[in-house]
Amino acid sequence: MNSMREIRIGKLTLNIGAGKDQVKLKKAEKLLKLITGITPVKTITQKRIAGWGLRPGLPIGCKITLRKKAARELFVRLLKAKENKLPESCFDDSGNISFGIHEYIDIPDAKYDPEIGIIGLQTSITLERPGFRIKKRKLEKKKIPKTHKISKQNAIDYFKKEFNVKVGED
Repeated sequence: MNSMREIRIGKLTLNIGAGKDQVKLKKAEKLLKLITGITPVKTITQKRIAGWGLRPGLPIGCKITLRKKAARELFVRLLKAKENKLPESCFDDSGNISFGIHEYIDIPDAKYDPEIGIIGLQTSITLERPGFRIKKRKLEKKKIPKTHKISKQNAIDYFKKEFNVKVGED
């Protein structure tokens, strides 16, 4: 197989939305630090939504982005929380995967902390191939050619082969 066609995990993002509840945000930050050992970054609102009581500059959630080996190791743990099963609806047309974990205590090695309580989190995995840098580089940015993009089926096949994931099976 051509080495430029190999699929790999570009990044894994863990996200917890807390809304305007700052107590829940503190718990979410502590949870992400507990799972990964890395201090999370707060997500800040950009818009004013009066109905939700949001204004620009208000922290409403936190996230962590992992890459390379750390992302792969954590993804294996997160899959165990989902019992290595993902519905087909988790995969998008660009080959990215997003799923939620309802209770963090389902993740192996994550101990229950009474200060945190029970909180869920969102997980997003971005897949890429060698050469995807052309869309992010500073000089001469270009689009990824259609033949080089990762399709939904490519992503499903990759996860079945690499991680033994059961897709769409109950």
